[in-house]
Amino acid sequence: MKNCIFCKIIKGEVPYDKVYEDNDFLAFLDISPLNPGHTLVVPKKHYRWVVEVLKFGEYWEAAGKIAKAVQKILKTDSINFIVLGYEVSHAHIHIIPRFNDDDLGWTIDWSKRKKIKRKEMEKIADDLRRALRK
Repeated sequence: MKNCIFCKIIKGEVPYDKVYEDNDFLAFLDISPLNPGHTLVVPKKHYRWVVEVLKFGEYWEAAGKIAKAVQKILKTDSINFIVLGYEVSHAHIHIIPRFNDDDLGWTIDWSKRKKIKRKEMEKIADDLRRALRK
């Protein structure tokens, strides 16, 4: 899709912090995360909704694999998987690391996005890529 930010990321037209990639899916850190390690998993082919992704099971398997790495590297208390689909019209799964003291609330307060320094984002992405290679 021409004006889709995620399609531009997939094509390499927009910089991003890659966490994971295979033939069908790409995962990268959210530029405006709720917590450090907040990752988005997208299909490389443009689908509007997650339910439309033809390899639906493989999509969730990739998200689960990434979530385990996020939990291990960031020592989270839990992980939330969120699929909304309204903010960007390209299927995506949010993997949100949760900490008991993160103040995001039970239903997640999306206004509490964080600014994370570039160096920290790069380190998190590097650590996650390394963990996913093992």
